[in-house]
Amino acid sequence: MTAGERHEGFVGTGRKQRGAGVRASPVARPYGTWRREFPGTGRSVSEAREWARGLLAERVAAPVLDDVVLLLSEVVTNAVTHSASGCAQDGRVRVRMTRDTGGVRVEVRDGGSATGAPVVRAPDIEAVGGRGLRLVDGLATAWGAWRDDTGTSVWFRVAGRR
Repeated sequence: MTAGERHEGFVGTGRKQRGAGVRASPVARPYGTWRREFPGTGRSVSEAREWARGLLAERVAAPVLDDVVLLLSEVVTNAVTHSASGCAQDGRVRVRMTRDTGGVRVEVRDGGSATGAPVVRAPDIEAVGGRGLRLVDGLATAWGAWRDDTGTSVWFRVAGRR
């Protein structure tokens, strides 16, 4: 794990308690929650994709992995493009990813925006961007967004496939 990254594994029944400071291999646990903070820059989009792919590659089916990586890329792009996280020199984007029996849930938290909450819009046919949340809406099992005084969170879930 790198600086700014945390893992919270789910411990199934029948496992012995591990001693303090002893970590199991992340591959040994199919389920867990991971957190990582990224700088509010465009470079973080590819870093977030690589991070997610590395964590989930052995834990989910390829189509699930592809959908999660694509949607994460779109949501992090929105965070660094449209929020205070991408404007401030010290802006940060936080990602929380959970793999459970139902699939994968991802939440991206940014510094918020003065222009409003994220919503799906019909893009201008000639526009280069504006399709990210439309992809999230079409591929995710569920998704949502919420704002408070400290920022905006966009989350999505991709169901596991057999």
